[in-house]
Amino acid sequence: MSDARWTAIVLAAGQGTRMRSKTPKVAHPLAGRSILRHVVLAAREAGVADVVVVTGENADAAAVRQAAGEGVRFATQAEPLGTGHAVACAREAAANAEHILILNGDVPLVLPSTLRRLMAALDEADLALLTAEVPLEEYGVLELAGSRVVNILETKAMEGVDRSERRPINSGQYAVRAPWLWARLPRITPAPNGERYLTQLAAMAHDEGNGAIAVMAEEPDEVRGINDRVQLAEAEATMRGRIRRRHMLAGVTIADPATAYIDADVTIGEDTTIGPNSYLEGSTAVGPDCVIGPGTVLRDARIGARCEIRFSMVEESTIEDGVDVGPYSHIRPGSYICEDVHIGNYAEVKGARLGRRTKMGHFSYIGDAEVGDDVNIGAGTITANFDGVNKNRTVIGDGAFIGSDTMLVAPVRVGKGARTAAGSVVNRDVPDGMIAIGAPARLRSAKEEEDPPTGR
Repeated sequence: MSDARWTAIVLAAGQGTRMRSKTPKVAHPLAGRSILRHVVLAAREAGVADVVVVTGENADAAAVRQAAGEGVRFATQAEPLGTGHAVACAREAAANAEHILILNGDVPLVLPSTLRRLMAALDEADLALLTAEVPLEEYGVLELAGSRVVNILETKAMEGVDRSERRPINSGQYAVRAPWLWARLPRITPAPNGERYLTQLAAMAHDEGNGAIAVMAEEPDEVRGINDRVQLAEAEATMRGRIRRRHMLAGVTIADPATAYIDADVTIGEDTTIGPNSYLEGSTAVGPDCVIGPGTVLRDARIGARCEIRFSMVEESTIEDGVDVGPYSHIRPGSYICEDVHIGNYAEVKGARLGRRTKMGHFSYIGDAEVGDDVNIGAGTITANFDGVNKNRTVIGDGAFIGSDTMLVAPVRVGKGARTAAGSVVNRDVPDGMIAIGAPARLRSAKEEEDPPTGR
């Protein structure tokens, strides 16, 4: 349930120079979503429907906006003058909110359940800070009195500190009452570099006698930001571990979790088994009672129930119930495979529809085609769908039998119950019930085949 009193402000205007990339840091992919999108969705799942992303005013802004995804509003920080200034830039966009959730766009591992606890802490204070005990590194350290924050100490100013020591740190993520926040942002004094930082809010709250509450994250990884490719890889491993665990607890068997790569937006039905070295990417959805893998890649695919796909790839296509594919076959984008179809080894389907119970055993290519129900496609069959200028379609009727090594030169239609002999080159339509024989194919009726002329 979303709470209309809340607005999340996500800070995403940073340069991200340590990534050494043309892509803005928060736009880099993490388990199939952008880093920034993970943060936006965590806020949504925590109950905050209204999300404002603060971007810079530079060439990266468009990519950051795209990475944020749908349903997000934006504010612009024209100059990089610190986190306090960035939040102030979002004041107009968040003017109707009673409470503000401030998040960093490069901290994607925060859990919605943790954010809900952070938000609930405002029942006792004007300001709440998310913390965890992690090695100090570059983080500010919380000076605590019980659960209340006295001050935030910058590690750069701390001498003789063991950087590997675990201390409660400031994650830079806050829940705060909006009126309290807007009244105090102008009182933040600039640092020597001219930037204004939100960390001063904790000292203000303490001085006013209602110190900020420190809320401990459920997992230390939740507060870790991403600044370079090494940290991105570490976050990827953590995120994918969470994803696998979620699916296994929901009734999915993952034979070798270390080699199963499942993106964040993938759905999998109960009693499905994911084999080793399998990749489920993008918005893939797999039904119940399937066997996926080993060695299988599904990308933006829709897979029904009771399917078996081994050592094969399915891209941007739909497969209905009871289909088996592979090994070593490729279902390319735009394909639709109806129920109980068999696609054997070394077969390729592209932009085609295969009807119910059709059999496509092996070593065949069916592209830009409409194949009916109960069709047999013999080994070595191809649809010659490209004439050098245009892609042309092939239509095969219900119950047709396509003999081995047949070449169907599109555009062409093979009728219901029609047949092609092995090795035929079919470059004209074959009417219902007729037989095509030869190269180029000649048409015969079934009766002629049963009673061939004797000759003299």
